[in-house]
Parts: sequence; C-alpha cells; structure tokens
Amino acid sequence: MTGEAIDDRAGDAERHLPKLRLDELLDELQTRIDAARGTRDRVHSLLEAVLSVGRELDLPQVLRRIVEAAVVLVDAEYGALGVISDDRTLSQFLTVGIGEEERARIGDLPSGHGILGELIRHPVPLRLPELSEHPSSYGFPPGHPPMHSFLGVPIRVRDTVFGNLYLTEKRGAQEFDAEDESVLSTLAVAAGVAIENARLYEETRLRERWMRASAQVTSTLLSGAPSTEVLRLIVEQAREIVSADVGMIAEYVANSEEMRPLLAVGADAERRGGLVLPAREGLVGAALDTAEPVVSADISHDPLGRGDGSPWAGLGPVVAVPLGAGGKSRGVLVLGRLSGRTPFSDADAGPLLGFAGQAALALELADRRRDAEQITLLQDRDRIARDLHDLAIQRLFAVGMTLQSTQRFVDHSEAVERLSRAVDDLDDTIKIIRSTIFGLRTHGGGAERAGLRGRVSRVVGDSATSFGFTPALRIEGLVDTDVPADVADHVLAVLGEALSNAARHAQAHAVDVHLHCADRELTLTVTDDGCGIPEEVKHSGLRNLAERARALGGTLAIGAGPDGSGTRLVWHVPTGSSRS
Repeated sequence: MTGEAIDDRAGDAERHLPKLRLDELLDELQTRIDAARGTRDRVHSLLEAVLSVGRELDLPQVLRRIVEAAVVLVDAEYGALGVISDDRTLSQFLTVGIGEEERARIGDLPSGHGILGELIRHPVPLRLPELSEHPSSYGFPPGHPPMHSFLGVPIRVRDTVFGNLYLTEKRGAQEFDAEDESVLSTLAVAAGVAIENARLYEETRLRERWMRASAQVTSTLLSGAPSTEVLRLIVEQAREIVSADVGMIAEYVANSEEMRPLLAVGADAERRGGLVLPAREGLVGAALDTAEPVVSADISHDPLGRGDGSPWAGLGPVVAVPLGAGGKSRGVLVLGRLSGRTPFSDADAGPLLGFAGQAALALELADRRRDAEQITLLQDRDRIARDLHDLAIQRLFAVGMTLQSTQRFVDHSEAVERLSRAVDDLDDTIKIIRSTIFGLRTHGGGAERAGLRGRVSRVVGDSATSFGFTPALRIEGLVDTDVPADVADHVLAVLGEALSNAARHAQAHAVDVHLHCADRELTLTVTDDGCGIPEEVKHSGLRNLAERARALGGTLAIGAGPDGSGTRLVWHVPTGSSRS
C-alpha cells in the first residue's frame, strides 16, 4: 500500500470522528429537550391540578378532586385518599380506578391497618417497588385487584395530618420514582390549603344555618306555640343541620330515674318514642353527668351503649346533649346516624349544646304556662264552688222547703206525690252540687286526700306536656262519693294508659275525656281526632285495660270516633253502690 493511500484513509477517519461526536451531542441535547418538555408538561399539569383543587369549596368535592388529580399526575392505575379520625383510623376512604362491582366484591372499606396504617403511624412519604415485601403488608382481601408498586404521602392541614394519599400500579414503569414522590408531595401541600379553605367555608356556612335555626326557634317560642311544636322544630332543625337519621328529646319520668322520649323523629321513630332510657348510665347518663355533648363513633360497639341496646338498634354514630336550664338538666337531645355512616365531628357536636338550651327553655316555658293555667283554673274552681254554695244550693234549698210546706195545703194525692218527687229531685241535685264543690276544693290536699274528680283533673292536666295542649274534661255524677276507692284507682290507671297511647300514637289535635257516674255504673270515655290505632302498635296495654274492666265485671270497647275518624275508648264498670 502506498503512502498516498494511507494518507487518504486517515483523512476520512478524521472527517467521521467529529460527525459521530456531533450526533451524540445532538442526541443528548434532544433527550434533555424532551426531558425539559416533560418537566414543563408535568409542572403545567401540577399547576392545573392545584388550581382545580383550589377552585372547589365543598369539602367532599375537594377530596374527590385531590385524588383524581393525583392519579393523573403520577400516572397511577389506582388512587385513594384516606381521612384520619381522632382514634387514628380511617373514617373516610375515597377511591379512583376501582369500579362499583369491584368495590362490592372487596367488601368493607379499609380502616387503617397494614400499609395504610404505616403512613398513619409514620406520616412521611413512602415509596415501594413491591407492596407485598413490606413488613406491614397484610395482603389483599378476596376480589381485590393485584397491586405492586406503591406511593403514599401525608396531607397536612397546618400542623395536623388530615389524611393520606395512596397511589398504586405505576403505568409504564416498574415503580414510582423520586420525581413522582416530589410532585405528589407538592400536590399534598396544595391539597392541605384547599382542605383548610373548604373547612372554613363549611364552618361559616354551618354557623349561619345554626343562627337561622336559632332565630326560627326563638320566634316560635315567643309566639306562644305549644311546647310540642317547639320541640319538634328543634329536633327537626338539629337533625337536618348535622345530617342525622334519628332525633329524640327525652325528659325525666316523674318520680323515677328513667327518661322517656317526649318525641322521636326519623328512622323507626314510632318504636323509639315508646322506649325508656336509663338516666344514670350509658350514653344518656354520661351526657347528664358531664353536662357536655357526648359522642359515640359507633354505639353498637361502644360500652356506653351496652346493656341498653334497644334505643340504639340500627344506629352507628350517636351524640347526646343535655338540656340544661337553671343549672340542672331537664333531659337530653339525642341525634343518631344509621350504622356505617361517618361519626359526628366537633363541628357537629359543638353548637348542639347551645341549641339544646333552647329545648330546655321550651320545656321551662311550658311548665310556667301550665302553672299559670293551673292557678287560673284553681281560682275559677274556688269561685265556682263559692258561688254554688252561697247561691245555687241556698236557692235550691229554699225552693225545696217551700215545696215541702206547700204539701200541707194540697189535698190531691197525685199532686202530693209529684211534689214529693220534686223535693227528692231537688235533694239529689243538692247532693250532686255538694259533691261537685267537694271535688273543686280538694285540689290542695294531695293525691291521698283528693277525691276522684280532683285526681282525674290532675291526670288530664299532666298530660298536656305530652300533647302540647290540655284535653277537654267533663265529669258528671257523684264520682267522689259513689265510686269506691278500688274502682277509682282502676279509673286513674285506665285514664293514664289511654292518654299515654293517644299522645304516642294518635297524632291528635283534640282529646276529650268524659267521666260519667249514675245508677251504680261508671263510664270513662276518651275520644281523640287522631289517625286511629296503627296496626304495628303492640296491644299489651289495651289488653290490660280490658282485664281491669273484666275484673270489675265491666267491659272495654274501642273503635272510631262519632264522625268515623280518630279513636274512641269506652271503659264501663259497675260501682257497686247507689246514690244516697
């Protein structure tokens, strides 16, 4: 080979080497440009995600937007956001990428164990190429889709961990990288701000709703509406504002350590309204003892609900608030959500204490109103008794004496007989009036000294608390003198049961009580204009009334009212004595 050929070949090599270096530089430059474009696109996506999350003010929508944006940003197959409760478990778990059928096959949502609990216990970013290799991994329940790569970051609201973002199954790669972790951590910071804004907005809106509800209750109280109407308004407003399924207001049963709901609204209200709550134990006892709202995340598994399960059947989260008035509790306001729903938060329970105070005020006003009505009634009774004694009886007695003296001047035997009957009728009328006066004037001597007339009046007056109005009462005959003590006790028991049934089941606007005693027979009739006796109501109480009647040789009849509506109860027994 000549030297000239060697020189040509060396020149070609020198020309190719710069070209190869240029291609490599250009390729590297293109790679960096593509990476820069990818970073730019990812930054743009992150900014769009931050703006999207920040635009929402409704908290559930904010949480949904956060997890949806996270899945897109790190290109994950599945995503979830877990909200941490006060007991360090997950109270909410929002998912993306799992359909309804898959969710149904999986069953109950996680509560915060395994890998999910690892982030709760140690709130720092966690990145794993293989989930199953971590010591805290418990595996997946049947029906759960397979998951391998994992990335989790905490969401902080100010200095408190609100929840965690969980991403699994990186698309197009074996695992999530450091850049994914950085982007997701940045989104979590923006999410914390958005959640805080949504919370503040929600608290402001909630505060406005409580203020409107309080104004409405105050207006109803000042209007003089019946206490039952005010209490129903309070329960309905509270139940709606805190999104409860059940609401009850319970008050002490007279002379006992038990409470009975004055009213119950919502799910299974009919059954709950007839239950008895112990006032010194369980959830209700805790609220009365502490004079503060007491919250149970799940009453069915809470020691506060054990041994007293019937009022809480079907319920999960429950809050009980004392009704305080004058330094003591009159009763409790209880709100409950069905099993499986989210627990009541501090924002839910906090305003309830002041709102429940209005319920206590309604009960206090009802007592004062009832006392004023009772005083007026007693004053009227005294006036009527005085007028009957000083005017009616004296005039009737004078008429009787005149007729008796007239008999001496009448010779016709039939006329004498008629005059004699008239005198006897006047004598009976005087006895009836004297019995009425006795009944009107025995209101101050206590139950053991009062006659049947006064005792019946007291039972009817006490029932006004349950009805929201005082039932009408008519008493005819010598009930204080002609009705034996044992029959009188039966009458009071039957009347109390009849009024209680009407208050709980009838939804009546008017109730009429009629007690009639004549010709050795006593008839008690209780009529209401309500909805009749529901089919599902237990009839044990009515059977007791029938047994009382049979034991005295009498009868019990129950049917519709005179106009075909409502309910009419007729309890009829012999008295075993005649008028004297």
